[in-house]
Amino acid sequence: MATTICFIVWVLFITDTVWTRSVRQVYDISEPEDWTMHDFDCPRECFCPPSFPTALYCENRGLKEIPPIPSRIWYLYLENNLIETIPEKPFENATQLRWINLNKNKITNYGIEKGALSQLKKLLFLFLEDNELEEVPSPLPRSLEQLQLARNKVSRIPQGTFSNLENLTLLDLQHNKLLDNAFQRDTFKGLKNLMQLNMAKNALRNMPPRLPANTMQLFLDNNSIEGIPENYFNVIPKVAFLRLNHNKLSDAGLPSSGFDVSSILDLQLSHNQLTKVPRISAHLQHLHLDHNKIKNVNVSIICPPILPAEQDSFGYGPHLRYLRLDGNEIKPPIPMDLMNCFRLLQAVII
Repeated sequence: MATTICFIVWVLFITDTVWTRSVRQVYDISEPEDWTMHDFDCPRECFCPPSFPTALYCENRGLKEIPPIPSRIWYLYLENNLIETIPEKPFENATQLRWINLNKNKITNYGIEKGALSQLKKLLFLFLEDNELEEVPSPLPRSLEQLQLARNKVSRIPQGTFSNLENLTLLDLQHNKLLDNAFQRDTFKGLKNLMQLNMAKNALRNMPPRLPANTMQLFLDNNSIEGIPENYFNVIPKVAFLRLNHNKLSDAGLPSSGFDVSSILDLQLSHNQLTKVPRISAHLQHLHLDHNKIKNVNVSIICPPILPAEQDSFGYGPHLRYLRLDGNEIKPPIPMDLMNCFRLLQAVII
C-alpha cells in the first residue's frame, strides 16, 4: 500500500511540473533595484503597469502590428487583436521575453518571419491559439517549454519541427485539422521531456506513431480512431492519463491485453463502440466507459489478478475508485462480484 501511495504522489508531482517547473523560472527575476537601469519607455498602444515593470499589456486594442518591445519585458500580452504577422524587428531588443500571448489574432505561417521566434533565446511559453496557422511554426527557440496551438487550421508538421525542442513539456494541438498523414515515425523525435500531448478534436483514424517516452498525459478525444496497435503503450511506459472519448473504438480494435498497463491511473473511453468491458490494470483508479454498447459486466475479465509479489501493494484489492457505465445497455443491480473485486470503489454510475 505504501508503495502505491508513493507511486501516485510521484505521478502527481511529476505531472505538476508540466505547469510549475517553468513558472518558477519565469518568476525568478532580478532584484527590484535592477530595474532602475532600464529604459521605462512604453509603447503608446499598450499599458505598462509601474508595479509590474516586466509586463506589457497590449490586448484588445485592435492592433494590426506588433509594437516595438522594450528590453525589460518578460511578459507580453497581445491577444485578441488583428495582428497578421510576426516580424523580427519588434523583438530586436526583447532578449528577456519568457511569455508571449498572441491568441485570437489573424496570424498565418506566411506572416511569421523566419528567425522572429527562434531569436528569443529565453522564451518559455508561446500562445498562438485561435489564429490562421496551417502548420506548426518553425523554427522555435530551444528554450520553449509550452506551445499552445489549439483552434488553428494545422494539418502539417514539417519534418524536424520538434527536433531541437528538448525542453518542451506541453504541446497543445487540439481542434485543428490533423490527419494520419501529418505524422512520420520521427515527427516527435527530440521531445525528450514532453509530458502532456493534446491532439483532441482532429481527424485522426489511427493512434499517432512513436510518441515521446516521457509522455504522461495523452488526450485524443473527438477523433475517429478505430483501433490501438498491439504493444502500443510499450513506447510510452509512463502514460498515466489517457483520454479517448468520442472515437470509434471497437472490441476488435483493442490490443489483446486491453488496457492492462500498470502506469495508467485514469482511463476515459466514453462514447465509443465497445460491447465488452476491456481488461484493465490493478493500478487503474478511474474508468469511464459510459455511452458504449456494453450489455453486461464480466467480472472474471474486468477484475485484474493480483500477483503474489504485489500482495503488499494491493492489500485491499485493485485500486479502482470510480467506474462509469451509464449510457450502455446494462441494467441494475450491480453484480456483487464487482463490488467484491473492487473494494475501494467509491462511485459506480450505471
